Amino acid sequence: MRLFLKFFLLFSVVNVFSQNANTVTPTVKVDSLYREDQFYLGFTFNTLQNKLAGLTQDKFSSGFSIGFLRDFPVNKNRTVAIAPGLGFSYNKYNQNLAITEINQTKVYAIIDPNISYNKNRFTQFLVEVPIEFRYRTSTYDSHKFWRIYGGFKMGYLIYNKSIYEDSLGKIVVTNNKDFNKFQYGTYISVGYNSINVYAYYGLNSLFQKAKTNTESIDMNSMNIGIMFYIL
Repeated sequence: MRLFLKFFLLFSVVNVFSQNANTVTPTVKVDSLYREDQFYLGFTFNTLQNKLAGLTQDKFSSGFSIGFLRDFPVNKNRTVAIAPGLGFSYNKYNQNLAITEINQTKVYAIIDPNISYNKNRFTQFLVEVPIEFRYRTSTYDSHKFWRIYGGFKMGYLIYNKSIYEDSLGKIVVTNNKDFNKFQYGTYISVGYNSINVYAYYGLNSLFQKAKTNTESIDMNSMNIGIMFYIL
């Protein structure tokens, strides 16, 4: 019996050492030549600058953008990069400049404060080409870092619609050629990890040749909101 126990304990110990010797720790291969190629998703509050006399924005005007950016690092640590991209944006502007149409001629007028109306807005849908100049505190083994991304983007207007509605009915104007087909501006995005504060300022007018009875319409946009970068 004692002899049996000795053999049993001997082989048990050998088996334990054998298992430890064969244990393999998996290695994780880290890509030190990483890129921050990212999808972006933005939500903004839209305001109009260089307003006409009497123009107001009493209701919330929203914007939405989505797209993809291709990252090209330019330094050894890959903390500085240039990122061109392609995306789409939808912008709504609630205000009191009525856009109507008489005999295929667009008519622009500030709504009389004494007139009650249900809604008045114009919306735009654009294809956008942004290019970002990027600085970040990233490393090859972490995707959580501080960033400052500034850039320039060109937008091409592919669809627009204006709606004016009061108690007498609704007037809808689509594909108004008085809007600028090409719109461009600068922007900046600052934040940590996925969530960033975002601001865009349009450098040219939303309209190319529109005017009221008293003045030309040269309004541009400034949009402020939140930008999400998603790997």
